[in-house]
Amino acid sequence: MAAREKSLKHRQKVVNTTFESSIDSTAVEEKLFGHAEVDEDGDDGPVVFICGKCKLPVGDSMSWDGSEDGQNQIRLKRVTDNVVVGEDTRLHEASKRSLCLIVDLFCRGCHTVLGMVYTSTPKNLDHKRFAFYFSVADIDSYVLGSASQMLAAEGPKEQPVTLEYRGIVEQQLTEMKMLVMSMAQRLEEIDTGLQDESDVA
Repeated sequence: MAAREKSLKHRQKVVNTTFESSIDSTAVEEKLFGHAEVDEDGDDGPVVFICGKCKLPVGDSMSWDGSEDGQNQIRLKRVTDNVVVGEDTRLHEASKRSLCLIVDLFCRGCHTVLGMVYTSTPKNLDHKRFAFYFSVADIDSYVLGSASQMLAAEGPKEQPVTLEYRGIVEQQLTEMKMLVMSMAQRLEEIDTGLQDESDVA
C-alpha cells in the first residue's frame, strides 16, 4: 500500500514542461466520456478535435485512447491528414530516469505544434509508442449534435411544404388566376363599351 502511494506521489510530481497549460486533461476526459459512464442514454454525441488556431479537424473521439495524468495531453490512435508528423527527433524526459525520443505533431494548415509521437522509449514506457499525443492547450473540441440555435418560424410562409400545404397553395393560386381573368374580361367589356360610345358620338 505504501509503495502504491509513493508511486502515485511520484506520478503527480512528473510534469511535462513541453505542454504547460491550465487545462486539466482528466477534466476533458470526464467531459467526453464521464456522461457515458453515468448515463448510457446521454445526449452527448461523438467529439471532433480541431486545431486551436485554424480550426482544422485533427481527430475524433472514435480514435480515443485515453489521457495522460498530470501532463494535459489526450491520446488518439488515429488522426486526420491535417496532422503532419515531424521529421526532427529530439530528447524528451518523460520522468527523471526515463529519456525518450519524440517527434512533434504539426497542424497542416497553420503549422502550429499540436503534440508529439514517441518514437523510442525505455521498456517501461513502450506502451506510449504507436499513439498520437495532443496538448489540450493547443486543440479545441466540438460535440456533434450540440448545435441548438434555430430560426423562429414566422407565420404560414414558414410552414414546411407538405402535400396538404401544397394543395392549399395551389387552390389559392387557381382562385387568384380566375379572379385576374375575370377582372381582365370585365375591363375588356368596359373598354369595348367606351369605344362603341365614342364611335356613336
